[in-house]
Amino acid sequence: MLSQPATFTDPGPAFARLKADVQAERTTLQAEFQRTADGARVLREHRRLVDRVLKDMWSRLRLPAPLALLAVGGYGRGELYPHSDIDVLVLLPEAPSASLTATIEELIGRLWDTGLELSHSVRTVAECVEEAAKDVTVMTSLLEGRLLAGNRALFARFDRARRECLDRQGFFKAKRLEQEQRHTKFQDSPYSLEPNLKEAPGGLRDLQVILWIGRACGLGNSWAQLAQRGLITAEEARQAHRHYKLLQDLRVRLHYAAARREDRLLFDYQESLARGLGYSATAHRRAGEQLMQAYFRTAKAVTQLNTILLQNLGTQIFPVRNSDTQTITERFRRVGELLDTCAPDLFEREPPAILESFLIMQRHPELKGMTAQTLRGLWRARERIGAAFRRDPRNRATFLALLQQPRGIVHELRRMNQYGILGRYLPAFRRIVGQMQHDLFHVYTVDQHILTVVRNLRRFTMLEFAHEYPLCSRLIAGLERHWVLYIAAIFHDIAKGRGGDHSQLGRLEARRFCRAHGLLPEDAKLVEFLVEHHLTMSSVAQKQDLSDPEVVRRFAARVGTERRLVALYLLTVADIRGTSPKVWNAWKGKLLEDLFRATQHLLKGGKIEADQYIQSKQDEAKRLLRLYGLSDTVQDPLWRHLDVPYFLRHDPQEIAWHTRLLHYRSDADEPLVKARLSPAGEGLQIMICVPDHIVDAKIYTTRHGYALDTFQVMDLGSVAHSRDVISQIEKELADWLVKQAPLPPPVRGRVSRRVKHFPIAPEVRIVPDEKGQYHSLSITAGDRPGLLYAIALVLSRYGVNLQTAKIVTLGERAEDVFVVSGAALANPKTVLQLETDLLEALQP
Repeated sequence: MLSQPATFTDPGPAFARLKADVQAERTTLQAEFQRTADGARVLREHRRLVDRVLKDMWSRLRLPAPLALLAVGGYGRGELYPHSDIDVLVLLPEAPSASLTATIEELIGRLWDTGLELSHSVRTVAECVEEAAKDVTVMTSLLEGRLLAGNRALFARFDRARRECLDRQGFFKAKRLEQEQRHTKFQDSPYSLEPNLKEAPGGLRDLQVILWIGRACGLGNSWAQLAQRGLITAEEARQAHRHYKLLQDLRVRLHYAAARREDRLLFDYQESLARGLGYSATAHRRAGEQLMQAYFRTAKAVTQLNTILLQNLGTQIFPVRNSDTQTITERFRRVGELLDTCAPDLFEREPPAILESFLIMQRHPELKGMTAQTLRGLWRARERIGAAFRRDPRNRATFLALLQQPRGIVHELRRMNQYGILGRYLPAFRRIVGQMQHDLFHVYTVDQHILTVVRNLRRFTMLEFAHEYPLCSRLIAGLERHWVLYIAAIFHDIAKGRGGDHSQLGRLEARRFCRAHGLLPEDAKLVEFLVEHHLTMSSVAQKQDLSDPEVVRRFAARVGTERRLVALYLLTVADIRGTSPKVWNAWKGKLLEDLFRATQHLLKGGKIEADQYIQSKQDEAKRLLRLYGLSDTVQDPLWRHLDVPYFLRHDPQEIAWHTRLLHYRSDADEPLVKARLSPAGEGLQIMICVPDHIVDAKIYTTRHGYALDTFQVMDLGSVAHSRDVISQIEKELADWLVKQAPLPPPVRGRVSRRVKHFPIAPEVRIVPDEKGQYHSLSITAGDRPGLLYAIALVLSRYGVNLQTAKIVTLGERAEDVFVVSGAALANPKTVLQLETDLLEALQP
């Protein structure tokens, strides 16, 4: 219990005891929660504890009688989480004097000294009204204000003022806009692998906003009151209460697990939270995965309730005139800007109307959504979608029509997924709804990733986004029946989580769909090909040497036709962009485009002969050199030292850049380091020319014994910052090369959270090539700063030379392939020891 008030002759010991009491009671509350798992009780008792401390402090400091102390925000609502800020308002009848300001500052300081993390404001009633009128967040916080201590008459005046200044319609519009902006911040999806359970779609805020609007508009302060007004059914009220309690309990557990304010369900806490809730790992699923799937189900239900209730509240606040109703078909009508069913039981009586409703949404751009009656009807009728429904030719034709509309494809697929329709129509899709992906580069569940890929493909067709990926926009405009790409996107990852090759299993699912829906044979074969090979183009572009004509020939033989090539390129770009905002970059885009253009050239009847290929590069490089006013023979001193591999591996821009820098100093002893903004559009390109005595990530050795290396460096921030570091890189690298001093040991870079919780077992494989001249070194490991440096030191220790390197980073996963040579590789025992040492260097 709290200590009794003390006199202020020696306040230090009194406040020390008060702080100890607060900490002791908080510890007791945590222990009680571990025993009872009652989150609501924690919030209630924590609020009461803080209430007592604040009232006690107000009394101790003898604040003037005209003042009042209010709890606002979540604290005012009575929900005080273990590590949340404590929102308070010191309410004044008029502007404070200097002495009163000092007293208030002492109050706030003393409260902080007791261990309470305050978020405070000091305002008059007039200032509260003024701020609330400008900021709906302030209005919302004041809406939940309650008196803790001080002048009751002043609080009554405040209460009257906040009710009088409240504009019901304005508040509704502002809260709905605020929610839209909040959802946009989280990509409009509750299905992030590390969701914010407070702010993300489907989180606590989506339920709280309903109660705020209900209270502000006098429609109800609780779920039960909203049900009494007919805004929500009794069953929906029970669901809302149950989901709110679940999210409350989970947030309390999260605060305790993190020992700080934390609202994100980070990988760091998912397993421990799952075990605390009684989940246990199975042969195929972690406990954390089971918890997250349960969370996603809750978030999905919350977004449904949020949508339905916002519709109903909006109807109450903005009544629709009878004149604003129009018949669309015999089954559907428009009510205001919403689609409504002409009969409440339409979907139960006529199941084909289920898919038809989404088609009508696409064909009528004036519709902004569906009425609550329609949404409820869809949710209740979803179980009518069974085998017979899926066999019905009418429904099959409607589903294909949904994919062929000029607008609304992604919106309606997402709406269908939200209300369980998509998973019912495509049972294979239902299996991956809410399924986690722990591959270190996907940041969404499988179903959300699939719909994001469809969205990316859709954007290629829209003029307003043509500037993003001009080549993709141009290609899809010329692709016959481009809508089949959406089918391939839906099925490309649909078999994940089953075990086995998801590309092959997905191909079988796609085949069944195409046959059942009567696609043209050529389109069905294209969809099968795309699903089976959706990873192929990315793998070839990022892991193989595109300067090798044989690589392009093999890829062209696998693709077969230009239509397949175009479709695979578009799907690959959309797929990579749909994994995570961090995975796609301009360098990967260039690799894919280079492979696409080379393959397209071959499929159109062109040839990729090494001599012809090199000659075309040299001619283009000479043309670029002439633009700088250089003579037609300026390249001769350097090029006589370069052989076929150099010209195959470098593009004309790089060749011209090297020539401009080296034509007059091809035999110089001093190292030359130069950097420039990458032509790919992101990061820097760094060139190093030095007598060949070092090991590097990518290397070319000239005929006269010089290493001529080019590095692509990403993630350097803004262009302005990149320009700033160019001179620093050039100077410091050149200094290191001149010194030829032993390099320091690699720094063990910080391992990311994802690698920490989903580690990759390092793999090393060394095999000789067909001619026995070189060896291929393949490495897979979790990425971290200093990884390549650690590999280079090991290779240097064994006297292994690098000929070429293919460095690939997929999110947090590094997959690198090196072509190496050296006497040590001739001895099997030495090779085995080299592999062992590399594995040790790769350990996180």
